[in-house]
Amino acid sequence: MAALKHRRRWLALLGLSLLLTAVLEWAALPGALLLGPMIAAIAFGVGGAELRSPRWSLIGAQAIIGCLIARTLTPSILGSVAQDWPTMLLVVASTVIAGGIVGWALLKSGTLPGTTAAWGCSPGAATAMIAMAEEFGADVRLVAFMQYLRVAIVVLSASIVSRLLLGQAPPAAALPTLAAWVAVAPLPFAATLAIAALGAVTARRLKLTGGAVLVPMMLGTVLHVSGLVEITLPPWLLGAAYTALGWYVGLGFTRAVFLHAFRAIPQLLLSTLMLIGLCGVSAWLLTLLLDTDPLTAYLATTPGGLDAVAIIAITSHADVSFVMAIQTMRLFVVMLTGPQIARLICRYA
Repeated sequence: MAALKHRRRWLALLGLSLLLTAVLEWAALPGALLLGPMIAAIAFGVGGAELRSPRWSLIGAQAIIGCLIARTLTPSILGSVAQDWPTMLLVVASTVIAGGIVGWALLKSGTLPGTTAAWGCSPGAATAMIAMAEEFGADVRLVAFMQYLRVAIVVLSASIVSRLLLGQAPPAAALPTLAAWVAVAPLPFAATLAIAALGAVTARRLKLTGGAVLVPMMLGTVLHVSGLVEITLPPWLLGAAYTALGWYVGLGFTRAVFLHAFRAIPQLLLSTLMLIGLCGVSAWLLTLLLDTDPLTAYLATTPGGLDAVAIIAITSHADVSFVMAIQTMRLFVVMLTGPQIARLICRYA
């Protein structure tokens, strides 16, 4: 009986996800295939549905998104990115400093205890920050809530900003026929799945943070740019990956975590908006230093998850390679500097 009730909840979550996705697609919001499932999952998680996405679904979704990013990259794009790495590093540093400032303000105001503020405001690498926070004595529940709250707000705000900066909504693409939806070239598709699987397994063996996206992305880029593999991702597979990622993030907002963080929610929302605003200043700086359009600059500096930002960038027709170059660079910088920044914030606050 309990198993039947559990399955019904998953079916209800799927139904609500499809409904919200259809509404967001109608509103022409970029990333609707991610936003719909994520919003539905947040409602179910906070509502006490007691559903949890398995870890393998997240890893699989990230590997597919890594292949999707690889498909967008070309030699000319990679060359132009390599020329601008000093400016990119400067922008990444400003984003990391922005996270430190917000964490310092939260800790100084007494809103959050100990190192919780420092870890919760780290701009990126959410899973890694949650894992490392416990080792440094932070409240993991609050850190997790802050990180997933930021990812959810960033995804929603990035979709809205992308829609506004795009101006008039692009003409709606014709819906693919059933044959076009399921049709796939067998050999390229098998090679793409092999890249995703090999990349995900390698990242797991090496325990690389963000590796489920980064390893398939790098491996797929090499094979794609060299012409050895034509990366093939049918619409149904991308839809499944977006849904899996949205559910994983959304279901992280459980009732227990929400109640634990309830009193601090206004401050957490304010700190998240402050971080997004400071990163917006970095985006403005980027448009001044490089010939970059505002949408690409905003997505490159926004403090969201690597995989979620990739989906928004691809569906909004931004410069995906530029966005992912800065987001990837920031991921590594955050991983290397996270513990040191947390210690500094606690010492001087």
